[in-house]
Amino acid sequence: MHEIVFYAAAAWMTVLLAVAVVAVIRVSQTAGRILALDVLTLILVALLVLYGDANRSAYYLDAALILALLAFVGTLAAARYYGERRIF
Repeated sequence: MHEIVFYAAAAWMTVLLAVAVVAVIRVSQTAGRILALDVLTLILVALLVLYGDANRSAYYLDAALILALLAFVGTLAAARYYGERRIF
């Protein structure tokens, strides 16, 4: 049963990843692209967590945590630059 859930979740995350990549490419507004890139990184984090759980390896969870933190800071910096034309 665990394998069926893993494969279903991996397939669903892959579909969502493809949709997010298309959204990054097709959206013409800057704010929409920032949001689409943030969604893309969150899906990658979810895939890393899923793969780390399947392999029982903490390294993938560490990588997911680092990616989530970098994506958060990057999204804040991009949104602030878009809004005020300065980062910090």
